[in-house]
Amino acid sequence: MQNLLTREQISEALINRHSSEIQEKLTSGNVAIAGLGGLGSNVACYLARIGVGHLHLIDFDIVDITNLNRQQYFMEHIGMYKTEAIVSILMKINPYLDIRTSCVKVTKENICELFQENDIICEAFDDPESKAILVNGILEHFPGKKIVAASGMAGYGDSNKIRTRKITSNFYLCGDETSESAPGNGLMAPRVAICAAHEANMITRLILENKRKKD
Repeated sequence: MQNLLTREQISEALINRHSSEIQEKLTSGNVAIAGLGGLGSNVACYLARIGVGHLHLIDFDIVDITNLNRQQYFMEHIGMYKTEAIVSILMKINPYLDIRTSCVKVTKENICELFQENDIICEAFDDPESKAILVNGILEHFPGKKIVAASGMAGYGDSNKIRTRKITSNFYLCGDETSESAPGNGLMAPRVAICAAHEANMITRLILENKRKKD
């Protein structure tokens, strides 16, 4: 079996790419990702690859064959809880990350407990009702926390219509804000991944810009 890279080797490689100042801030980043489907599984992998040090991964669902068209999972993960499956993937990227999982459904009642310790929250649900519950709950209970949400990424339309927009001082929305999943215009890997990358990049910006303001 091939030996794992050491923590020091991974850290040095990240510093070589990002600089020590930037990497120190990324390593101290604390992000919750609510929903580990097409958006969340991609966001989790992107943040793990740049060395965001503290990830809180939340989902209650299991991996299904229909997830394979756009999510980061493989056939071997079918039937596993998404929290377990995504951790197994992230550990292959960087086994030294601090990863916490919550295999629960986000509700109005558990928002305060779930997100108390996280600085930035990524909304990555498919269901509009769940999106609204999370976004409204964070804005109500944690007005000082940053939340990055998504709306509109279905089909195979113009990539450039997916954008990141600042809604309020702490609320950012990614997507084209219009395209909904429908027969012949379903959720597909390329466009979902573009939106997920927008979310991950906005989260990265918030980590670095917020740390800079505190320095």
